[in-house]
Parts: sequence; structure tokens; C-alpha cells
Amino acid sequence: MALTKTAPEARRKSRSMSGTGGRTAALFLTPFFAVFALAMVAPVIYSIVLSFFAQQKSGLGFGQAKTSFVGLENYLQVLQSESFVGGIGGLALYCLIYIPCMVGGALAFALLLDAAVAKAKKLFQLLVFLPHAVPGVIAALIWAYLYTPGVSPIVSVLQGGGISLNFLDNQLILPSIVNIAVWEWTGYNVIILFTALQAVSREVLEAARVDGAGEIRAAVSIKLPLILPALSVIMLFTVIGTLQLFTEPSIIGKATASVTSTWVPNMWAYDAAFNRHNLNQAAAASILIALLAAVLSWAVTRFSSRMNKA
Repeated sequence: MALTKTAPEARRKSRSMSGTGGRTAALFLTPFFAVFALAMVAPVIYSIVLSFFAQQKSGLGFGQAKTSFVGLENYLQVLQSESFVGGIGGLALYCLIYIPCMVGGALAFALLLDAAVAKAKKLFQLLVFLPHAVPGVIAALIWAYLYTPGVSPIVSVLQGGGISLNFLDNQLILPSIVNIAVWEWTGYNVIILFTALQAVSREVLEAARVDGAGEIRAAVSIKLPLILPALSVIMLFTVIGTLQLFTEPSIIGKATASVTSTWVPNMWAYDAAFNRHNLNQAAAASILIALLAAVLSWAVTRFSSRMNKA
């Protein structure tokens, strides 16, 4: 009888403790969700609403402007803008150069750090990661100085060797900006990949070496397949990050006319909002960029999941 009485009591006590734990978790999570709603959800909703309206003036344009519902007109105007479409094309070319260079460099550095022949790993990790600790604006200013003819020691040395290069002209401006981004972000991704490599079973690697596999064979056949999930995460973050390209071209654009105010989509939206004072078109452009990021993220995720299953 005692046992039959204690079982329901134990269940009630368990439910009571579960309810108390749920209320405690909700209490601690409420501030986060409140800030998330105010800082993230509300601006997105406001941007979507703003993109469906426009400021219109009556008569010959001298009347007082009034807000009117225009539906998808702002989206159509953005997509019909040659500068916006050209910015997307330039951004696509930037991705084709930047992603292989950065991801390939990060993978090579991580594998070298993980190799048995690598010495002073902590020092090399610090040196590789150090550029990422520099804020993007400062990094762009540093490289703008290094690119500017007449003041750049790099340009002076090249000219002394008979090589004349202008890193800020139309032909080299894209690789120059890619170089800044690679310099900034390679170290960050090296740390992610190196951490994933540390989880690779040392017994498996030792067995491969006993079978005669060298460092290159072990890296390609064993290490690389086992860190594909981490590589997939890096690819996802990198694709999303490239669509947010803004700081580097904005700073470099102060030193050269090769970078216009609409060079990439984010700069187009900024120009529409703060130079042309058309917040509605800027909101529409921002939503289009977000949709493009969502589509590319989905594509990268699908491709990565298939690669991990293969």
C-alpha cells in the first residue's frame, strides 16, 4: 500500500518540478526574445511594409508629398535599375574569386597546422587569426593606404623593380577588394577548421600512416571527408557574408573613382536611403537582398547535406 501511495505522489512532484523549471526557463528567455523582437523582427516587418508604399507628389511635383500604396512597384523599379542589377553581377564575380581563395586558403592553413611537422602551433594560430581581430573599417583604411600610388611602400617597391601596377584602377579594383576580405576572414575560418581537425581520431591517422599513407594522402583521404560538416558551415557563413559586402568598397571608394556609390547591392540600398532619400526603394532593395541570401543559403545547405551523405 505504501508503494502505491508514493508512486502518484512522485509523479505529481515530477510534474511540479517540470512546471517550475519551465517557468524559470521562460523567465530567463523573455528578455532575449523581447530584444530579438525589437531589434530584428520589428525592423524586418517595418521594411516589408515600407517597401509597398511610396512618396508621391500631386500636380507637377510641387505639391505636398503623400504616402501612397504602390504594391510591387518599388521592387520592379529596383530590379529595372541597371546599377542594381550590375551590382549583383559584380557581387557574383566577387564571390567566384573570393570564396575559393578564402576557403581554400583556410583549409590549407588548417591542414598545415594540424600536420605533425607543424611547430609552434599556438603562435601560428595567433598570427593567422590576428588580421580578423582588426575591425573591417581599419583593415580597409590600412589597405587603402597600401594601394594608393605615391604613398604605398608596396607600389614603390614594385615600381623600383620595373613593375607598374595601380591597384585602384578598374581592372584591379575587384581583386584588390577580394584581397582585403581574404586577409580579414581567412584566420577566422582556419580556427574553425583546425578545431574540427582536432576531433579527428588519432588512431585512424596512425593506422593510415602504418599502411604507408603520407601527410598529403591522409589529409585528402581521411581528414578532409571527416571535416566536411565544418566546411559546410564555413561555406554557408561565407555566402551570407559576401552578400553583406559594404565596408571595404565604401572605404576604398573614397580613394578611387573605380568604386561607385552603387558598386554592390548594399551600397545601392544605402545610396537610395541616404543620398536619394528614397527609403521605400531602399527597403525594397534590402528585402530583395535578404531573399537572395535565403535562396543561396538553402542551395548551399542542400548541396552540403548531399556531400555529407555521399
